[in-house]
Amino acid sequence: MLTFYCMPWSRSSGVFWLLEEIGAPYEIELIDIRAPGGVPESYRAIQPNKKVPAIDHDGTVVTERAAITIYLADAFPEAGLAPAIGDSDRAAYLTRLVYCDAVFDPVIAARAQGWHYEGGNSFSFGLFEDMVANLERLLTAHPYAAGDRFTAADTQLASGIHFTMNILKVLPDLQVFQDYLARAIDRPAYRSYAAKEAELAGRVTPPPQFPRNEG
Repeated sequence: MLTFYCMPWSRSSGVFWLLEEIGAPYEIELIDIRAPGGVPESYRAIQPNKKVPAIDHDGTVVTERAAITIYLADAFPEAGLAPAIGDSDRAAYLTRLVYCDAVFDPVIAARAQGWHYEGGNSFSFGLFEDMVANLERLLTAHPYAAGDRFTAADTQLASGIHFTMNILKVLPDLQVFQDYLARAIDRPAYRSYAAKEAELAGRVTPPPQFPRNEG
């Protein structure tokens, strides 16, 4: 049994998309992280910080998006979403996948909250401008996150770019990002995921107005 702990329109969206790409049956447990009373304390047994996403696969609990993505793509190799161990493409796949959690997400969060810091050495995730330039170079040189084909890394990078550029309005609206999204989301699994997430959104607390730095 595969159980997915999630909240619509949150950091769990990329994993939601990934599950549709995999095509294996799964159950959804909604965790309303925006509920006025907060997340029940019992959820710490699954996720110690009461965040989403998380999965429970036959009793094995996995948290953190990069770890969940690696785990699922390897657990269901028939989906063809990850280069196998030993494949020369796996290094790029793992690098881009972890980059989403280790650099992209915290840099975006810092910019959205209006944090100002000098130089890239004070924080492990570096500068916003460096992140944007890196992704622009990457997606100009390659059609997908890890090279020439769609992988599980694209479920995380594309969902992140879509949210932060089109909804949060923090990531610059660059043509290279628009072109990448057009390629990445033109998939039946993405459309299936998006429809399911929209339906679930009516059952939880709606998102607040996200703050962002206008400068």
